[in-house]
Amino acid sequence: MKRYKRILLTGGSGKLGQAIKSSGLFPPMLAPSRRTLDLKEPISIKKYFKENDIDAVVHCAALARIAACEENSIEAIETNIMGTSHLVKETILKESSSSSKIRFIHISTDGVYPGTEGPYSEKNGVLPYNRYGWTKLGAECAVNLLSNFCIIRTSFFDPRDIKYDRSATDIYNSKMYIGELVEAVRFLLESDFVGTVNVGAERESDYSRYKRSKPGLIPCHHEEIFQAIPFKIASDSSLDISLWEKIRQKAPSE
Repeated sequence: MKRYKRILLTGGSGKLGQAIKSSGLFPPMLAPSRRTLDLKEPISIKKYFKENDIDAVVHCAALARIAACEENSIEAIETNIMGTSHLVKETILKESSSSSKIRFIHISTDGVYPGTEGPYSEKNGVLPYNRYGWTKLGAECAVNLLSNFCIIRTSFFDPRDIKYDRSATDIYNSKMYIGELVEAVRFLLESDFVGTVNVGAERESDYSRYKRSKPGLIPCHHEEIFQAIPFKIASDSSLDISLWEKIRQKAPSE
């Protein structure tokens, strides 16, 4: 396993980016603001890569709110697909000029799968059910052009920040604690695994998972959730995480 010292973190102001920065699991990271590195401005990415030594990228930046992606497809395309493509392009150019391989960790989503009959493995076909999922799948296509990448398909939550008062007993997923995802990102950053991997918890309903952190949560059925929102969400987006379990069983020295 290799340790990287010059890590570029995109999306450092987001929930996952903040958790990564505050975790203490990584060396000091380059975490530029959007004003300094804007995924929608290729020139700013080119300038940043030219001015900084980078040996790894942890790409968390995205338009991740499902409602925002549904309402503004153009911004979702520009940020998630084109922005990632610009980042991949500059990574390839940086590798060429420095004669070195840059490790690239890309945070994707379980939303690239159909979301109806989990658990899904990495070998299952992809068919996103909303615009967010489609744009994240488009981003994955760009990342696959790299030679030292890891795409993490996942879903996470912060147990200290559960905003819902009700949760469905019949919506299933593999959402994991945000702190556990941070640890997985560190592990996969330092590993030699190249490809796509599902990272998550065991299959469980929203209600049973969230209730452990919010005892006052009220149970309901999926119909109530589906009727309350104007976009489609998954009924079962759970993941087959056997590949992830196999990867992390490797000794750190391997």
